[in-house]
Amino acid sequence: MRKTILFAAAASLALAGAASAQQQPTPQPSPAPATPAPATPKAPTIESVNIVDITELPKDTQTQVNQIVAQRGDAGLQTLRKSIDATPKVKSALEAKGISSAQVIAASLQPNGALTLITKKAS
Repeated sequence: MRKTILFAAAASLALAGAASAQQQPTPQPSPAPATPAPATPKAPTIESVNIVDITELPKDTQTQVNQIVAQRGDAGLQTLRKSIDATPKVKSALEAKGISSAQVIAASLQPNGALTLITKKAS
């Protein structure tokens, strides 16, 4: 009888241990350390605006500008002009020279913040 009681007690302890092991919550993996998002390169701020008519450029440069304008197409040109109109500093620089964004055909922003706008008079 003692063997039966010991056997029953041992079985109960074994089952109780198994049951408690099942009830314990599973450990959650520790969160990965936060890694900073990669820095996106910022466009330089506009420090100065230079306005140049295409006729003032050397012939080779005029040819290059015309090729770029042709590749970009009308949609790209409209996007450029909308961007100019949405930037007060650039728009006022054009207006100071009596020019509108409709005459701008290309733009170049240098890392030092110098924006060059190439214009073409309506023909």
